Amino acid sequence: MAQLPGVGPGRARVLEAAGIHTAWDLLYYFPRRYLDRSTIVPMGELHRYAGLVVTVVGRVGSIATVRARRKRLVVTLRDQRWSMELVFFQGLHYWQSAFKEGEDVAVSGEVQLYGRRASMVHPDIDRLQDGETLAFINTGGIVPVYPSNAELEKVGLNRHGGFRKLIHAVLQRHLAGLREWYSPAVLKSETLLPLHDAIEIIHGPPDTDRLNAAKERLIFDEFFILSLQLALRKRMQAGAVPGIAFTAESPTARDLVHRLPFELTAAQKRVLREIVGDMRRAQPMNRLLQGDVGSGKTVVALLAMLLAVDNGHQCALMVPTEILAEQHFRTITGLVDDLSIRVELLTGQQSAGQKQQLGAAIANGDVHVVVGTHALIQEAVQFHRLGLVVIDEQHRFGVMQRADLRGKATAPDVLVMTATPIPRTLSMTLYGDLDVSVIDELPANRKQVKTAIRFDEDLGGVHSFVRDEIAAGNQAYIVFPLVSESEKLDLKAATEEYETLRASVFPDLRLGLLHGRMKPEEKDAIMTAFKKRQIDILVSTTVIEVGVDVPDATVMVIEHAERFGLAQLHQLRGRVGRSDKQAYCILVTSKRLYFAGKARTTEEQKEISDLRRRLDTMRDSTDGFRIAEVDMEIRGPGDLWGTQQSGYPAFRIANLLEHGHILQRARDRAFTIIEEDPQLRSPEHSGIREVLGPRIREQLGLSTIS
Repeated sequence: MAQLPGVGPGRARVLEAAGIHTAWDLLYYFPRRYLDRSTIVPMGELHRYAGLVVTVVGRVGSIATVRARRKRLVVTLRDQRWSMELVFFQGLHYWQSAFKEGEDVAVSGEVQLYGRRASMVHPDIDRLQDGETLAFINTGGIVPVYPSNAELEKVGLNRHGGFRKLIHAVLQRHLAGLREWYSPAVLKSETLLPLHDAIEIIHGPPDTDRLNAAKERLIFDEFFILSLQLALRKRMQAGAVPGIAFTAESPTARDLVHRLPFELTAAQKRVLREIVGDMRRAQPMNRLLQGDVGSGKTVVALLAMLLAVDNGHQCALMVPTEILAEQHFRTITGLVDDLSIRVELLTGQQSAGQKQQLGAAIANGDVHVVVGTHALIQEAVQFHRLGLVVIDEQHRFGVMQRADLRGKATAPDVLVMTATPIPRTLSMTLYGDLDVSVIDELPANRKQVKTAIRFDEDLGGVHSFVRDEIAAGNQAYIVFPLVSESEKLDLKAATEEYETLRASVFPDLRLGLLHGRMKPEEKDAIMTAFKKRQIDILVSTTVIEVGVDVPDATVMVIEHAERFGLAQLHQLRGRVGRSDKQAYCILVTSKRLYFAGKARTTEEQKEISDLRRRLDTMRDSTDGFRIAEVDMEIRGPGDLWGTQQSGYPAFRIANLLEHGHILQRARDRAFTIIEEDPQLRSPEHSGIREVLGPRIREQLGLSTIS
């Protein structure tokens, strides 16, 4: 870095701290926005442009410090007939030495008029050499503005031209050495600019149309590189080790379908056909099963597990929490009762003796289906013949945890499930190497949950409604964001409100308390009592967000609803409406917050706007995928689950919210290339192999784990 023009040891250290290590990094250090300074105006016409940003070219006349009410430096700029003033209130010594009488400069700024006298305050400046044309760095066109920070500002790499000058020098020295990685046929087919042109234009666009074309090429590149990695990963997984070719016959699964007290939905049947089709092939299945809360993913997964069992293999179902593991265990054992299927539960809370006894039964093949938490991946747990791995709420597990479970067998089929709806564009990046099945239909007997927004002063009416539902034989949740009172936040907390509700609001009803600080056995006892109808109202934190299934719970009251994200609110609402009864979700918030007027800062305005949008979206929609799209628009795709767990790529210029159409094109192109030429040996793919190959190989380590 220090060999670059204008980069000494100090600048090099600051640039490297910002992640800029090479000339290539600078070429790909894209502007965050642009200033349109393409309007060049003669000084004699400036009176027509008051309040507008324009560019003026002139010769420096006088340079004087004015000691009026506020000290300032005034530089007079002249052309052949007219003059204007450049005014500086800060850095006077710097600016006084920066100008020389008689030099030619171009300046850009907002025109201010005092009578007929025009001026600009702290304009941006280009110094012109003799005979220079109007191809300036800081003025006279569409000018890039680069991201900066306090440390970069200190070494002159700021919005006033420091970055522009550095990158301009790098372009002159290194742009010619950029290697194009697409063939001419791909460039023509996708109507993409050559890489050389795109990089040059992104840093110095001649006009808006060319800028948009450059952006499209570079956005396509980012999506293409990611998609190429996903296509290679999928190819590697399919060809690394032969998988298990299950036969499609499963008498046990067929028997279960006949026993079910409900008819499978058309979506469940479609998804099941897709899964069975994968399991019949001799390549390891790697499929994502998406389905909104209550759509019936567990039954589909169980039927796939019974197919594996009838083929002589064991199955493992890993879930993130003890409560969810217990629920899955009870659900599955209830469904396969009398089907000669042994299902066992393995959790970290079992005694050493229980684990040892169960481990022996798993190792010798006596157990057909093991439901468990992280305990499943302990070294002591060995399977006799593991054939199918099912991972529920998979984004809650780290990459290594998923790899450890997969490593319990040689090339088992893998089915990962999530009840968190994922927008299509995000799914194509997070799970682009997985085959995706979507259950987009709820069971026929399910009614949509009715959702309402209520305010703190309405709590009396909310409590009366809850009491009426209890009297009708139903149950309710009341959820709070905190376990105990916070000194920093003026929020109600579950433990204190539980005591108040039990003593003053519902003294005649049976209340229970559930929160994350309780011991697992305490949580299990409370949830068991609630499921057995020994508790009328469960006061809880978000520990009940995922998976808990209580058919008679028809009311979900969420206090301080503004404190929750959209995905979390949707998951909480999914805890009710689990039967044919009409269910309700009541979002309680502050009227002061919901109807807040103009905030003091832009950040506050956005926060209030986002708050209302979250609550209004919940009230108006029960479509999990639509809710997920709004959530991504509000929070941004990179924040949905956290980049470490999700493996979400850090795009420099691409945006999943805006560029889904380009993503689809880039993905189709990348997958087609790998399908036709998996080793990239064709001469037309030599650029991809030589330029992108090393970058992609670096990223394929842990990323081979879905």
